[in-house]
Amino acid sequence: MLVFLYILLLFHHLHTKAENTVCQLMGDPKYPLLSKEGDVTIGAFTQKPQRLVNLRDFRLAQIMIFAIEEINRSDSLLPNVSIGYKIYDTCGSRLSSMSATMALMNGHAIAAEDRCNGQSPVHAIIGETESSTTVILARNTGPFKIPVISPSATCECLSNRKHYTSFFRTIASDYHQSRALAQIVKHFGWSWVGAVNSDNDYGNNGMTIFLKAAQEEGICVEYSVKFYRTETEKLKKVVDTIKKGTAKVIVAFLSHFEMGNLLDELSFENITDLQVIGVEAWITAKSLITPSSFRVLGGSLGFAVRKINIEGFADYIIKEFWDTDFSCSQKEGNYSQYAINCSQFQDLLALKNYKEDVLEQSYSSNVYKAVYAVAHSLHIMLNCKERSGCENGVTIPPHKVVEALQNVHFTTKMGDYVWFDSTGAVVAQYEVVNWQQDSDGSVQFKPVGYYDASLPPDQRFVLNTDNIIWAGGQLEKPNSVCSESCPPGTRKATQKGRPVCCYDCISCAEGEISNETDSINCKQCPGEYWSNAEKNNCVFKAIEFLSFTEVMGIVLVFFSLFGVGLTVLVAILFYSKKDTPIVKANNSELSFLLLFSLTLCFLCSLTFIGRPTEWSCMLCHTVFGITFVLCISCVLGKTIVVLMAFKATLPGSNVMKWFGPAQQRLSALAFTVIQVLICVLWLTLSPPLPHKNMNYYKEKIILECSLGSTIGFSAVLGYIGLLAVLCFILAFLAHTLPDNFNEAKFITFSMLIFCAVWITFIPDYISSPGKFTVAVEIFAILASSFGLLFCIFAPKCYIILCKPEQNTKQHMMGKYQLKPY
Repeated sequence: MLVFLYILLLFHHLHTKAENTVCQLMGDPKYPLLSKEGDVTIGAFTQKPQRLVNLRDFRLAQIMIFAIEEINRSDSLLPNVSIGYKIYDTCGSRLSSMSATMALMNGHAIAAEDRCNGQSPVHAIIGETESSTTVILARNTGPFKIPVISPSATCECLSNRKHYTSFFRTIASDYHQSRALAQIVKHFGWSWVGAVNSDNDYGNNGMTIFLKAAQEEGICVEYSVKFYRTETEKLKKVVDTIKKGTAKVIVAFLSHFEMGNLLDELSFENITDLQVIGVEAWITAKSLITPSSFRVLGGSLGFAVRKINIEGFADYIIKEFWDTDFSCSQKEGNYSQYAINCSQFQDLLALKNYKEDVLEQSYSSNVYKAVYAVAHSLHIMLNCKERSGCENGVTIPPHKVVEALQNVHFTTKMGDYVWFDSTGAVVAQYEVVNWQQDSDGSVQFKPVGYYDASLPPDQRFVLNTDNIIWAGGQLEKPNSVCSESCPPGTRKATQKGRPVCCYDCISCAEGEISNETDSINCKQCPGEYWSNAEKNNCVFKAIEFLSFTEVMGIVLVFFSLFGVGLTVLVAILFYSKKDTPIVKANNSELSFLLLFSLTLCFLCSLTFIGRPTEWSCMLCHTVFGITFVLCISCVLGKTIVVLMAFKATLPGSNVMKWFGPAQQRLSALAFTVIQVLICVLWLTLSPPLPHKNMNYYKEKIILECSLGSTIGFSAVLGYIGLLAVLCFILAFLAHTLPDNFNEAKFITFSMLIFCAVWITFIPDYISSPGKFTVAVEIFAILASSFGLLFCIFAPKCYIILCKPEQNTKQHMMGKYQLKPY
């Protein structure tokens, strides 16, 4: 069982005054086995200790005696006050702890009439080593304002100054350690851990703080189980839970004793390769090192109390303690008396030559500081001076010692500056240690970092991960997550009914990205940007327009140039046969003007291809509108000439003089000027300009020419349509002309094709997406242009090339002879 240590400050030469009260002696005092008279007394063992468990606390008793002897020899600290000690062993029993506490508070002096004198002989108590028994001790001594200073009770519950007004400790509370545990788990990227703690004040409070800090850090705890040292069946259930769990990292907030029990059970079940994260209570306990323990705890990480070597302590353990301070030593020639007096100390005597752990005691400095803290507070209260000593006759109530401890500040000979904060604790300073095995097989606790709460938050926690050996002796850090990290381009989706650390990775939607690992949400790309294929970066949207380099653009350019070539060939043919009757008939100037306008119509389709600019947008629509009006005006003029020529054959008709060549040219010019005026007005008020259409496609931008004024564009198309319809009507009226003169019929067919193309163009233009809108418009231009070219000029070219015998004046004149009925 564990050993608990107490210091009693009794000033025999100081006369405390108190009235007799009716209080009675409490409890059955347990007389100490080791003692030394003096003004300060420290308790001793009361029960037979078990060597392996009590060795650490036995060393703490020795360091306490060492500190007391050092103060007694000092000429500057409490110069004329001697300190004695009484050491009690409660063996981990809460009942024994209560009994020893009563013994310390009562003392052994009985006042008159079996009444106590009303004043506790204890001015300060150092103990206990465990939090649960310290809670009992502090609650019992609290009403009497007796200061209790613990070197190792770390429970955060003891920081409550309302309930524990006179409690102090020379170790930091678990508030810092518990939060540091969450930080170390977060530092290594472990989001899925198991947790086990002692079912006592130490374990329960520490684990509560850790669980809260873990939740703040985004760490999920797969299970949180606990047991007490006497609960064998519960321990087995804990081990079964660990065995069934998927977490590879275990946070063990256990006291030294519970950790030993858990280690035995894990070794028995052969549960290895778990990365254990430990606390100061067991992480540097050499008693846990066994031939099989490294298989379970190898690579463990944890926080240890900073180890400080106390000068002279090792020599004191080897020589002075057993020869001088220990009351049971063999005298020469008196063996029988030695055997009788020392039989009860046989287990302690077995430790006489054991000194391997002296330098490993992390709590030794805490006990040392506790003794000196009491001494310094009394030194101030007694107005002690180096030469004149301390004042006599000073009454020192325990609550005055509490007040003095709250203000005490001193530096130990090791260089540590000691003071108590508002909760009665010292500043949190830990070493991060790692269980490693040397080449000779020995287990070492290697420092791999530190935690210092006195530093700024961003400098408190430092780790050297290169020096860490992980569970199973691996050099690579283990992975402990419920779900693997979601890579950039995906987001986390929590699995229903499971902790937030268990999730599925879902790819971001189109147009959304996540450029971080384990992103919770995907971010929408801004307007002109779109997500790349990996969904981890926003890139400029692809800009779509009908270019000269793509297949569709090349095909349209080919047919456009092909139309230009055919038109030029027809013009060359007509120019070479300009004196023949078929070319001269029906005003050859209109034919050449029509061929010129058709050439422009074929060429204007090229202005729609390529990246839209301000000039290209204005040019393509205006050139299109003007050239087609010029073209239709020429066809309209030829249609009117056909009708006029037929009317001129009637007796007395003089109509041809009103629509001669000059009037024909003038009419074509007039119709074209009207379209020019419409285009100028359109360009002036609201011209077509380049526009980035981001509504039709989300993933790309359509670079197109906006119409500017819809009314302007409608006026241009409407005017072309009006002329085409008029031309079609007039041509249709001339379909009754003699068969030899069939040009009106060809004009009718051409206008029929023209109107059909542009009527179907409108719905196609509206419904076609992106660059296909432009392609539809170019197709309409080319189709109507080819229709006019072939319907009007193909028959004449056929006669010129294939039927030259029909290209005569006589044949042409025959066309005016009416067929007999």
